Amino acid sequence: MAEKSKVLIIGGTGYLGKFIVEASAKEGHPTFVFVRESTVSDPVKGKLIDNFKNLGVHLLLGDMYDHESLVKAIKQVDVVISVVGQMQLADQVKIIAAIKEAGNVKRFFPSEFGMDVDKNNAVEPAKSTFAIKAQIRRAVEAEGIPYTYVPANCFAGYFLPTLSQPGATSPPRDKVVILGDGNPKAVFNHEADIGTYTIKAVDDPRTANKTLFIKPPKNTYSFNELIALWEKLIGKALEKTYVPEDQLLKQIQESPIPINIVLAISHSIFVNGDCTNFEIDPSFGYEASELYPEVKYTTVEEGFSRFV
Repeated sequence: MAEKSKVLIIGGTGYLGKFIVEASAKEGHPTFVFVRESTVSDPVKGKLIDNFKNLGVHLLLGDMYDHESLVKAIKQVDVVISVVGQMQLADQVKIIAAIKEAGNVKRFFPSEFGMDVDKNNAVEPAKSTFAIKAQIRRAVEAEGIPYTYVPANCFAGYFLPTLSQPGATSPPRDKVVILGDGNPKAVFNHEADIGTYTIKAVDDPRTANKTLFIKPPKNTYSFNELIALWEKLIGKALEKTYVPEDQLLKQIQESPIPINIVLAISHSIFVNGDCTNFEIDPSFGYEASELYPEVKYTTVEEGFSRFV
């Protein structure tokens, strides 16, 4: 067995980052998390840091905006995974510059994990958000840094507990609002599985300079199919209200930030069907559950059954 790559995760204490850190440690990679000193002393994040330490994860203190500390951290690893949040996406140019200077990185995973930013037809303001991720992709390619992009589509932990209903805290049991006609297919993946698939790709030569699409067949549903599954599980039909596309577009234009962004992303997913409206070709990428059939991913049905 070849030695497993040393992995550095930037943004490892965030919503998705923690799952990638855990997956890396559990898959046996020497795992490093780049954190600010203020994060370590934060009472909430501190518990997460303790959990990382128990998994044998190494902390590297520094700041993404301190070039020297970033280069120093990157020089200690083979692979860099960025899971920085929305507000820091554009600042990943700083990571690219540090990787370039360090000169030792075998693979870079920029912060993606949503829809494929090169294959969607989102309206504003989501369009601009996706454009930032696309710009980072182009910057990585221009610098000749080996990469893997991981569009993970919809986070099951975000969408399934509320069935994407505004203001809901649990899946609806009486009424449901459906954007568009409810027929375009979307993909819902559990965050721990996103972590596992991402780490599987780290040392896989097949995913070098390719996109790893996480689109397992049992997690691909139209909104109508999702509701039908939920109705079957709770043994009750829901009252359905459909929001026509023109009405939704008007809502997007009239809503304040961040509601307009959330609605525009929902339009892209549930009306345009941007998760699934293209074929995956080996020239640019692979589907994760086909590449790694050994991963037993959590299905939408299994996820739903927790709420029944």
